[in-house]
Amino acid sequence: MPALTYPDVGATRTGALPPGWRHVRHRVRLPDGCYPVAGAAVLGWRLHRAAGIRIEADAPRAAPGVRVVSGLGVGPLRLRAPCEVVWVADDGRRIGYGYGTLPGHPARGEEAFVVSRDDAGRVWFEVVAFSRPAGWLMRLAGPLGRGFQHAYAWWLGRTLRQLCARP
Repeated sequence: MPALTYPDVGATRTGALPPGWRHVRHRVRLPDGCYPVAGAAVLGWRLHRAAGIRIEADAPRAAPGVRVVSGLGVGPLRLRAPCEVVWVADDGRRIGYGYGTLPGHPARGEEAFVVSRDDAGRVWFEVVAFSRPAGWLMRLAGPLGRGFQHAYAWWLGRTLRQLCARP
């Protein structure tokens, strides 16, 4: 089985991202009371599918070691991004996972998708990532690639808010 393509495995779990990598941190407030719905949407791939991402996973729910290939685009123009889930949280305050890139992904790094509750009971969704280009495509994309990563995080937050509004 191919190995992860980056060091610092699990860094998105604590948020202490390694220096020298591109960092993404996007946080959005979700409707009150939607913690269980939002958490289930994240762990069960529903969030990504609702956002228009094709997901092929070897399990119906995120768990350490689960392999996932996300796809964006159509037909032969589909960009495939293989990853492996490296950690999962489900402790009543945080629910989500982080996955890391495998060979064939256009980037190297890790990305996490987490729903959390703060002390006041407010519900939040956060995307945290660190990455570098893995090949010519992402290097060629330059600032557009970084912009895409931020837009993708924003889109996931918007999509999850909509899922929470209509569970």
